[in-house]
Amino acid sequence: MDLLRSTWPSALVAALFVSLAVSAAQTPAHGTQPGSTVKPSTAPVSKSYSPDLVQKGSALFARDCSFCHGRDAGGGESGPDLTRSKLVTQDVDGDKIGPVVRNGRPEKGMPPFSLSDPEIAALMAFIHTQQKTATSRKGGRKGVDVADLQTGNVEAGKQYFNGAGGCSSCHSPTGDLAGIASRFEGLALEEQMLYPKDAKSKVIVSHAGQTITGTLEYLDEFTVGLIDQTGVYRSWRVADVQYKVDAPVNAHVELFSKYTDADIHNLMAYLQTLR
Repeated sequence: MDLLRSTWPSALVAALFVSLAVSAAQTPAHGTQPGSTVKPSTAPVSKSYSPDLVQKGSALFARDCSFCHGRDAGGGESGPDLTRSKLVTQDVDGDKIGPVVRNGRPEKGMPPFSLSDPEIAALMAFIHTQQKTATSRKGGRKGVDVADLQTGNVEAGKQYFNGAGGCSSCHSPTGDLAGIASRFEGLALEEQMLYPKDAKSKVIVSHAGQTITGTLEYLDEFTVGLIDQTGVYRSWRVADVQYKVDAPVNAHVELFSKYTDADIHNLMAYLQTLR
C-alpha cells in the first residue's frame, strides 16, 4: 500500500499522460492486423435545408444549446460533439432529435426544452447542416470515432492483459470487467483503461489502538475521512492518526511510462471483446 500523499504528484500529471496516450491510440496502425475489429462508420443523412430555416435553428441553438454543445455543435465542456453523434446521424426530420430536446436527459444533466414543431424543425436543420459541414471537411476533427480506436490485435491484447501489463492481477474479464465494452465504447472506454476516474481507494486508519478500514472519502493536509464497513462516514485529523491508502489507479499511472503504441492499440482491441 502507498501513502496517498505520496501519490498526488503522479495523479496530477496523469491527465497529461492520458492525453498523450489517447492521441497515440488515435493514430491508425498501418493496415488492419489479424484479430482487429474495425467497423465502417455510418454516413450521416445528407439533406439540404433552406438558409432561413438553418438561420432560425442557429439562433435557437445559440440560445438553448451552445452553452453545453458549443456554438458550432462541435462539443463543449459538458455536452458531446453533435456532429459526431449517432443519434443525429440516425435522425430523420427530427424524429430522434425532437424527443431528446423535449424530454431532456436528466441522467446526463440535460434539461427538457419546450419547443414547438417549427422550432424543432429549425433546430434539426441547423444541427444536420453542421454535421454535414463537419464530416465533409478534411482534417481538424474534434471528435474521435469508435473505429479510430479499433486498430489493434485482440490476441496480442489478451496476452498483454495476462502478461506484461499485469492487468489480470487486479481485474478479471469474467468479473469486474465483464460487459465493460457494453458500458463504455470508443474514447470513453480508452479513458477508463488508461486512467479510471471512478476507481475507489481503500484506506486503513490506526487511531487510539484501533484499526479502521474503509473506502477513502476525503483527504487533504488536515483531514482523512472514510466510509467504514457499516456505511458510516468517519474522519480524523491527519496529525492524530497513521493511515495508509491503497489507490488502484496508481497501477494505471505506472503503466504510462511502459506502454508502447502497440500495447494501447492491442489492449483496447481485447477490451472491446468483453461484452
